[in-house]
Amino acid sequence: MPSGKQLDKIALTQPRYLQTLVENRRIYNLRNCELNIFESYEQAWRVPLTFHDMVITSMVQGKKVMHLFNDPAFDYLPGETVILPASETMVIDFPEASTATPTQCIALSVDKTYVNNTVNYLNEYYNSVRDEQQAWRLQFDQYHFANDYEISDLINKIIRVCSSPDRAKNIFADLNMKELLIRLIQCQHLRQVATETADDTNKTRLHYVLSYINEHISEKISVDVLCRKAYLSRNMFFRWFKEQCGVSPLEYINTERVKLAKQILADPRNNIKLASMLAGFSDVNYFVRVFRKIEGITPGAYQSCTTSPARII
Repeated sequence: MPSGKQLDKIALTQPRYLQTLVENRRIYNLRNCELNIFESYEQAWRVPLTFHDMVITSMVQGKKVMHLFNDPAFDYLPGETVILPASETMVIDFPEASTATPTQCIALSVDKTYVNNTVNYLNEYYNSVRDEQQAWRLQFDQYHFANDYEISDLINKIIRVCSSPDRAKNIFADLNMKELLIRLIQCQHLRQVATETADDTNKTRLHYVLSYINEHISEKISVDVLCRKAYLSRNMFFRWFKEQCGVSPLEYINTERVKLAKQILADPRNNIKLASMLAGFSDVNYFVRVFRKIEGITPGAYQSCTTSPARII
C-alpha cells in the first residue's frame, strides 16, 4: 500500500512513567470519544487488543503487523489508518520495536450512539438525489487505507484537542469528530463507487459520471459536459458531487490525474513534462503544484523515491 499523509509527531512517554514496554497506554477521555496513545519498546507477538466501541487507529511511528478478520496479516505503517467495529479483536506483532525504535499508534474509540447519530444526519440532509438514494454507512470491509490530507489533518486536530487543557475541548472534539466520520464515510463511498464503475458504468448517475471522467482523464474535461451527463444544472451538479464524493469535481479529477502521473513516473525513462501531458495537465507548473498538494512531495522527488528505493526523502 502506498504511504499516505503521516500524522504529526507525538512526544513519547518519559521512561520513568512507562507502565509496560508493550502497548504502554495514555488515555484522554472526552464525552463522545476516548483518545488512546500506545507505545511499544520491545519486540512482541500476538498481542490482543479490543475496544468496546467503534475505533479509528492510525500509525504515528514504527511498524506493526496486524492480524484482523481472519484475513492475511499486513504491515501497518505511518501514514495509514485502520477502522474497526466495536468488540473486534486486533492481534498485533511488534517485530521491530525497541527502545531506540519504538512503535507509536493512536486509537480513537467513538461512542456507538454518536456514530449512529452522525450517519443518520448525513443520510437525512446530504442524500439529495432521492431516486438513487443509497444509505451512507461505515463499511468495515474497507478497514485499512492510506491517509489523505483531510483525514490526517482532522486526526491531528483531534489529538491536539483531546490532550489540551482547554475547558471547551468537548465542543471542539465534537466538531472535528463529526467531520472525520463523514470524511471516512465519503472516502469509502467514493472508493466503492469507483470499484463498481469498472463493472457497471450505468448503475447510478454517479457511476456514469465517474466512468466518463476516468475514460477521458488525459483529455480536457468540461464541467458542462459532466452536468449534462448527470442531468443536473451547474449549481446542482457541484453541490450533488460534493455531497456524494466529499470533494469537488476538480479535486476528484486532479486526484485521478495524479494517480495516472505516478504510474507514468514509475518508469525512469519518463520525465515530468511527459507525465504532466499524458495525465491531462496542460501546464507543467500547475501539475507540480497539484502533485505536491496531493502527495506532499514534488513529482521529481516522487520519481527519485520510486526508482531509488534506498533514498530517504
